[in-house]
Amino acid sequence: MQQVIVQKFGGTSVGSGERIAAVAEIIKKEAEMNRVVVVVSAMAGETDRLIELSKLFGDNPNKREFDALISTGEKVSASLLAMALNSLGLKAKSYSAAQVSLKTTSNFSKAKILDIDKTKMEEILADGSIPIITGFQGITETGEVTTLGRGGSDTTAVAIAASLDADRCDIYTDVDGIYTTDPRIVPNAKKTRYNFYGRYA
Repeated sequence: MQQVIVQKFGGTSVGSGERIAAVAEIIKKEAEMNRVVVVVSAMAGETDRLIELSKLFGDNPNKREFDALISTGEKVSASLLAMALNSLGLKAKSYSAAQVSLKTTSNFSKAKILDIDKTKMEEILADGSIPIITGFQGITETGEVTTLGRGGSDTTAVAIAASLDADRCDIYTDVDGIYTTDPRIVPNAKKTRYNFYGRYA
């Protein structure tokens, strides 16, 4: 019986067409054995760019509009990745968190996930398709787009995995290996694994 696997790819992993193509190959390999749900971040640097744009008309933009703006980055990543998978002959579609009913509190920019209606995702998987879901965001009961704060895509992936009772949640990042501690803080950190993508279950 096929397992349900949630795979999450961060901004640097989908930071260019070449990297998106590489991610598509990883997903394709997993999809040969299991049913896969994918969560993506915005392309590297895109959220920062959108935040800067939000300051064009003042340093304290309307919170609702701020979330509406910065949530667009993940939609670009999801659509491009779905296109990459389609080009490999796989059935994949992009979905916003709203489209899969990921409900949150109404605290803009720091919303908390309240509920995920797994029915939509189960229907997509049953149809043999791979859902590519936008991380970092959700929707309130009244239909307002919210964001979960920086790093929110990891939270999205774990919440979706829990909702689906997934067998595994893999969080990928494009590092040159896994270190004993953060090498940005500890200069003599030792590399323990040599791989392009670190995978954490």
